[in-house]
Amino acid sequence: MVAGSTLSGNKAQKPTLTLAIVGGGRTCKAFLKLLQFDPIPEIAIRIAGVCDPNRNGEGLIAAKNSGIFTTDSLTELLSLPSLTGIVELTNAKDVLMEVIRQKPEGLWVIGYNLAQLIMWFIRSSGHSSSKTKDISPVRMMSDFLLQHANERIVLLAPDFTILEASEAYLKAVNRTKREALGKHCYEITHGFSSPCSEWDPDVACPMMETLKTGESAHTIHEHAIDGKYTTFCDLETYPVKNGSGDVVRIIEIWRDITDDLSPRWERRLTELKTDMGKLAQEDRMISLGQLSASCVHEINNPIQGLLTFSHLMKSILESGKPSQKDLEQFKKYLDLMSSELERCGNIISGLLSFARESTMEIRDVEIGGIIRSVIALTQHKMGLQSIDLRLALSEQPLMVKGDVNELQQCFLNLVFNAIDAMPQGGELRITSEYDAKKSILRVVFTDTGGGIAEENLPHIFDPFFTTKGEGRGTGLGLSIVYGVVKGHGGNVRVTSRIGKGSTFTLTFPSVCP
Repeated sequence: MVAGSTLSGNKAQKPTLTLAIVGGGRTCKAFLKLLQFDPIPEIAIRIAGVCDPNRNGEGLIAAKNSGIFTTDSLTELLSLPSLTGIVELTNAKDVLMEVIRQKPEGLWVIGYNLAQLIMWFIRSSGHSSSKTKDISPVRMMSDFLLQHANERIVLLAPDFTILEASEAYLKAVNRTKREALGKHCYEITHGFSSPCSEWDPDVACPMMETLKTGESAHTIHEHAIDGKYTTFCDLETYPVKNGSGDVVRIIEIWRDITDDLSPRWERRLTELKTDMGKLAQEDRMISLGQLSASCVHEINNPIQGLLTFSHLMKSILESGKPSQKDLEQFKKYLDLMSSELERCGNIISGLLSFARESTMEIRDVEIGGIIRSVIALTQHKMGLQSIDLRLALSEQPLMVKGDVNELQQCFLNLVFNAIDAMPQGGELRITSEYDAKKSILRVVFTDTGGGIAEENLPHIFDPFFTTKGEGRGTGLGLSIVYGVVKGHGGNVRVTSRIGKGSTFTLTFPSVCP
């Protein structure tokens, strides 16, 4: 046996399967030994490499002695050229899942159970007894199912009828053999009266794929058990063909991967939350850039006034002792300077507060104060763009349980959305009120901009959806608004007409004063 050579003879015209084996133990050694004797005359099988972290594995040593490439790196194994498929022989769920996750597109995976089935067929077909040779594939499959009752395996007819099932399968679907045999698989597993894809086109059916292509197929299905809990199963289907090459039976193997998926989903969810947090902060920084550009102009005017007053007072002092009238004028100057410095300080404080990436802190907050802080940061920008601001905020405090920073960003995004909708100027009206009947707070933003096209309305809260040009935001503005409002137990609704403007209505559960 030479490295990477065909193990089933030297017939160049035969189709070749180039396989990589994961797991270099005793099963691997037995698999390699079976392939030495040309067990499948119609196919040439070539083993390209074997992977196992245990360098003393029987199969790994046998492969190395035969000149087959060996490694302890799954990544290195999967990078071998011209691979057709992967045979997983460790019988470890986590290893199988990792193989499926890392495998290159187009490669199929033979799991441990199917590999055992193949080996059983090879051994059975190699017997010299005529009695054994006369056993039909269906009968052989039935025998295999009965012998391997600890695995979830089912034998199906092309019309989806269950012909045979292992005890593990019957236990999983909570049926007796009498209840399952002769029924359709979609009846037993999903309670449907026709194939799954007819009820839900998004549900992939590996059996239909196998019937269509004549090849094995793979998917993941969600199964509700007795309506009490949900499991996720990795399904693989394999064709059983007659002498003419027609698919006459389908072998379906289940693997319950619920326990394997849960940690992965939790880890992926954490990663997604982190990524979305970073994107939200990026959107916040873009908003901060827009605010800063506007606030620079707003701060510049009082600074120029402060310089003028300072130079005037300095000039008076340099010309001699100030008179009583000068001192009274100094007091007026200082009052004005103090007021302007306080205004500049508030603007800078607002910018710093908005830029700060802080942890969420839920407490009782007053909606009107947050809206006013946002207006303080954006009023100058609205003035530069000829936007008339009309505020009609409730005179009574409107309290809500929430995070100040999140609500601030939510309202700021709505103001920026209105500003972008009115590039030639217009009117922005912001109102807030308490609805005593429903015990909710209502905040309404109404602009007189160009409006939102009807076909875009269902998508405006989708992440990354934007009708703005490239480089003008992340497309997260309104999705952040939606997420903040929902996160605070509220709702958001939008109405819009092209050429007439848009209205965003936010409602929050009220904290009784």
